[in-house]
Amino acid sequence: MTPRFAATTAALLAGIGVALGAFGAHALRARLEPRSLEIYETGVRYQMYHAFALLAVAWLLSRNVPGAANAGWAFLAGTLLFSGSLYLMALTGWHWLGPVTPLGGAAFLVGWVLLALAAAKLKA
Repeated sequence: MTPRFAATTAALLAGIGVALGAFGAHALRARLEPRSLEIYETGVRYQMYHAFALLAVAWLLSRNVPGAANAGWAFLAGTLLFSGSLYLMALTGWHWLGPVTPLGGAAFLVGWVLLALAAAKLKA
């Protein structure tokens, strides 16, 4: 993962997150059951959090900090698995995807640990 890839991916995930949030607030509110809308909104929220985390990864990568790329890959995998499974469950009712969501959550946790370890290597 390069700083350019991390920053570009972060910007795309954030932009898509804003679009999905607006879509949920305007187009889906009348179409989804409240619980499904809540699931969808959780996916958007965590996508946005981890878009910002990828910006931190991009910054660390631009400073050549070892280990930052691994955190970025974990955040990207977590977003795809966690948010992606929530979007699909909310929109399709495919609740068999439920076991995928915790895998994404685990990837997020791994990403945060890896980010902390990488940040600890920053030179003053």
